Amino acid sequence: MATTTPEHDKRVADLTFSSVYPHYVTKVEKKGRTVEELHTVIEWLTGFNETTLNTLIEEKVTFKTFFERAKLNANAHLIKGVICGYRIEDITTPLTKQARYLDKLIDELARGRKMEKILRS
Repeated sequence: MATTTPEHDKRVADLTFSSVYPHYVTKVEKKGRTVEELHTVIEWLTGFNETTLNTLIEEKVTFKTFFERAKLNANAHLIKGVICGYRIEDITTPLTKQARYLDKLIDELARGRKMEKILRS
């Protein structure tokens, strides 16, 4: 697996959460999961409840700002595997790694993984 490039890391940092969020919703709903489950997963990782999430979406924050404001779960380091062609454990840029944690959790949710496994409890 390749490590991320500075250009890739900048693209991740500059993405707005509001532009990606509808894709998360579509992905999980298409697989029979709910927006509530999506929010549970996001809150587990970031500490953001639904109200805060809606505010961040309205503010059109970038992923950089999104993760600067997040209180990352202490067990986030347990999220491992390959997502978007990158092995999470090998990503050295903290922001890109955090964004891939979120992608991986949403991917697991869409694949029907049990919530307690997704939440690394």
